[in-house]
Order: sequence, then C-alpha cells, then structure tokens
Amino acid sequence: MTNPAFAHNPVQRMLSLDVVRGITIAFMIMVNNNGGPGSWHFMNHAAWNGLTPTDLVFPTFVFVVGISVVFSTDARLAKGVARSRLAWHTLQRAVILFLFGIVVNNFPFFELPHMRFYGVLQRIAVCYLVVSLFYLWDKRAWTKAVALFGALVGYWVLLRWVPVPGAGMPGRDIPFMDQTLNLVSWIDRHVCPYHLYLFAPDHNVRDPEGLLSDLPAIGTALMGVLTGLWLRAAKAVSTKAVGLAAASATSLAIGYVWSLSFPLNKNMWTSSFVLVAAGYSLALLTLAYWAIEVKGWRKGWTWVWLVFGSNAIAAYMFSELMPGILSHIAIPAGPGRRADLFAWLFTHVFAHIPDPGWAAFAFSVSFTAFCFIPVWVMYRKKIFLKV
Repeated sequence: MTNPAFAHNPVQRMLSLDVVRGITIAFMIMVNNNGGPGSWHFMNHAAWNGLTPTDLVFPTFVFVVGISVVFSTDARLAKGVARSRLAWHTLQRAVILFLFGIVVNNFPFFELPHMRFYGVLQRIAVCYLVVSLFYLWDKRAWTKAVALFGALVGYWVLLRWVPVPGAGMPGRDIPFMDQTLNLVSWIDRHVCPYHLYLFAPDHNVRDPEGLLSDLPAIGTALMGVLTGLWLRAAKAVSTKAVGLAAASATSLAIGYVWSLSFPLNKNMWTSSFVLVAAGYSLALLTLAYWAIEVKGWRKGWTWVWLVFGSNAIAAYMFSELMPGILSHIAIPAGPGRRADLFAWLFTHVFAHIPDPGWAAFAFSVSFTAFCFIPVWVMYRKKIFLKV
C-alpha cells in the first residue's frame, strides 16, 4: 500500500494515468475495428444526438493528454529545460502529430482532390499545442477554469445564437442541432470543401473533427489540465481520490442538466458532451487512482494497459494503417472470385460464431490483441514513440 504522503515530485510518473491511457487506446482500437454491422450497440457511435460508451473513448484520450501536459511540463522544467525550448519542442510535436494524422486518414492512396485534413490525431495535436503553450505560459488553475468556461459557453452561444449563412437562425428558421444546417458544418464546407469525412461528388456534408468544434475539444483538454493540477497538489492521495470522485459527479450532473437544452453530441463535440464525457473519464481515473495509488494494487493486471499506454500513438497508428494494408491483399475466395484479406478473415474465422454480436466482438478483441504485438515488442526493447 502506498504511503499517502504529501508527494509533489514533478519527475515521478503516475502509474494510474498510464493505465487509464492504455485502457483508452485499447478500447479505441476495438471500437474502430468493431466487426461491422453485427456489432453490439455500445460498440458503435451514436448516430447523432445521444451517447454510447464508444463516444467516450476519444474525449477520454484528449482528457488524458491535458493531464499529461501538467506532469511532463513540470518534469522537464524541473530538469532545467528552458521555457523557450519547451515551447519549440511542443510546436514540433504538434506538427508531427498532425502530419501523422494526415497519413492515417489518407493511407494508402493519398488522393489530393479529396484528401482529409481533419482527423483524430489532428484534433489531439491542436488540443495539445494550445493547452501546452497555455500551461507553459501560466500555471494558475483559475485561468484554466476561466478559459474552460469561455470555451464551453462561447461554443454554445455560437451554435445557438449565430445565424447559419443562407439558412437562418437555429431554433427559429432551422432546427437547432440539425445534422447539416449548423455553423460547424457550414464553416467546414467552406474551409475544406470536399475534404471532409462525409462527402459525395455533389454533396459536401460535414466532418466530426471539424475546425470550430476544436474549441470545446480544447475545453476537454483544459479539464485534463485542471485534473493534473489537482493531482500535482501537495495533498494526501486519499484526499486526491475523493476530489476526483467529487469532480466526476459534479461534471456529470452539470453536463446532463445542460444536455436538456444543448444535446449530447460527439460529432459536434457539444459543451454538454464535454462535461459528461469528462465526468466519465474522471470516474475511470478515480477507480484506477484508488486501486493503484491508494490501495497499491500495481502488479499483474496493470501490465497490458501499461504496454498499450506507453506507446499509445504507435498502437493507434498501427491499428489504423493495418486495415488499409490487409484490405488491399487479394486472395482466392472461390471459382473466379477474390476477396481482400481483412474480409476473408472475418468470413472464414469469426463469422462461424452463431451470434453476430459475439462474432463481431471476437473479431474486435482479436484485432486489438494483434495490435498489441508490435507495442509489446517496442516496450520490451524500451522503444517509445514520443511526439
């Protein structure tokens, strides 16, 4: 059992945070490769308004990024690294991560006319850059709280009270939170026409990681920064655990109440979604923190998550690139027919499981285990992809 001393060591890693990161990236790989239309409801995103466990994965990772910013920045400053050098390294890492995202989105063909520039890694890069430079410039918690309030309320004001050009006022001339007639989609259609996640030759639709919705996503990262500041405070670990639980309950309560007028929506990353998702992220962190930092349960069960968490970006990139490779390997599938290897594996192995939900789940778990192999090798050789 760990000593609940008033630890304030900027260099010390927090094992529970690594475990949460590992759990998050493993579940992200699972839901991104969920086995297709037969998969269970909770393994799929909500179609529009609403929330499933799958919708919580991405914001949890962004939330963890915010916490990590506090620990990594304090650790490097404690080693004497100049702030200007840290700022330059932050910019470099964000650019590299953004470029990784473009590779993941467009592999293997990179068709410029419809190349997608928004994406998961790109959003993480933007959030990381903004909150890192903000924290490097000012470490006070109240400034982060004010910025969080401004981001969430400001985003709500923009979506609710700013007319959509050519369509009208949301809630009066057009439905509030319409799937295509909203300010977020309108901006993306004009900033990156036909480079969006959802588009057709004659119908440019929207992108779930669009430009304006980066604003509340930065709010998610700021909630992570505030959590990191709480975890870095000179308080007993038991007190910190109670504080995490209280913050989780508060965030969930405010978020669900706000969702009555500003619906939960992962595609638009609504402000209520930020609070509810962060509330569940805090709940997961509370459990991990209590088990590992308070009770000292560090052996055995943490290993898989530590391996995934130590190379989360590498694991994610491998999981996103591998389907593109496997789906372009054609193999015989009967007289005069050929199938790609990815589809062949599901049809000839997992589709034999009678229940389609379990078949999809078995495929998802197996693919995640497959992605574990390269990061385990990297972990064994102490190779860590840092961006």
